[in-house]
Amino acid sequence: MTDVKNKYPDITMAQLYDDDVIYSSRPSYISNPWLEPDEHQSNFLSARELLIADMPVIVHEASVTDKLAQLFALVDHSIPDNLYYFKDQTSYETLLQRLSKDEGRKIYFQYVHGENLVPAEQYAMDKQTFVDLNNKSKIPEWTEGKYLPRREVVEFEEFEQVVRNWPLPVVIKPGDELPTAGGYGVMICYTQDELEQAIVRVKKAEEATDTLIIEQCVEAVGNYCVQFAQHPDKGIIYLGAAKQLTNEYGFYKGNINAQHVPQAVIDAGYALMKKAVELGFIGIAGFDILEDADGDVYAIDLNYRQNGSTSMLLLASELEGSHHKFYSYVAKGDNERFHETIKTFIQKGVLFPLSYYDGDWYTDHHVDSRFGCIWHADSDETIADYERAFLEQAGLLTE
Repeated sequence: MTDVKNKYPDITMAQLYDDDVIYSSRPSYISNPWLEPDEHQSNFLSARELLIADMPVIVHEASVTDKLAQLFALVDHSIPDNLYYFKDQTSYETLLQRLSKDEGRKIYFQYVHGENLVPAEQYAMDKQTFVDLNNKSKIPEWTEGKYLPRREVVEFEEFEQVVRNWPLPVVIKPGDELPTAGGYGVMICYTQDELEQAIVRVKKAEEATDTLIIEQCVEAVGNYCVQFAQHPDKGIIYLGAAKQLTNEYGFYKGNINAQHVPQAVIDAGYALMKKAVELGFIGIAGFDILEDADGDVYAIDLNYRQNGSTSMLLLASELEGSHHKFYSYVAKGDNERFHETIKTFIQKGVLFPLSYYDGDWYTDHHVDSRFGCIWHADSDETIADYERAFLEQAGLLTE
């Protein structure tokens, strides 16, 4: 087992790209049947990496209001001044076109955008390489056939017939580069009824999906997101790993920093990063790797982009205690109570703010605020206690 601590605590995204690069982590406004279509969630994502970027970032206006400034001030940070703002689809797409086409700036996208918005040559790295690396059907190419559960890539028209011949439980994924954040596009079927529901859902995505992946459901004892950066001077840097918290159906419940990581997981991740760098990849990547009871490792998703837990790893030196948890929360009607509760727990020294999407920025209708953060304490149990108290005080408990 290997200690997870990042040996390069001062790494920022700016160090990995050329000076003319601008970052956008917002998904395109174009509909994607495998990513939950929530405009506010997508806007919220635009400011997720502010504290690790140190480079120009495109952000939604609601994500950088005085509410965020108040939270950052409590941890001796301020909102960066090298930001570009948008407020809706029109202003976002107009901004992208101005920056890329008129000013010749390069964009580093978290998610691929249409050719009509940004020409391929204005991507910070080769666009086709970016698309291919994030195409789930191509994973065997990047793993060189290793670290794979039993899987089959099938054409859309053949999917239903083929999947019915697989033993349950089975995992179904879209076989393309479309993102499936938070497990929203990954279907784990334990029963025949669940399989039938998945088949219906796949049929609804016919226009956007050419191929599907049918995969063995690995019985995992460890679920890691192991992360690396390609630094122009230092080469491939291991940033550490986070354990992924998911329910039995793969839906995301946050990340905790892994106290120790199996060397086989790190080695597999390094091999995946090395292959990508040889193809021209730059930046940060995180690979979802499972370990089973026999110590075998399986690469189930390759994210050649920042992950939600990347900030938790890069900001580790600013966090108290040895145990950290990354997660985000949504207010339930009372944005003021939500914000005040957040401030209370930051002042306790157990909660570190990353982003805040201010629902009160909207004046013509109600929007719930959203908050991205890192819990930090001496044990996972202590964090769980603080989190439950936070949920109760903010009015978010569902029990």
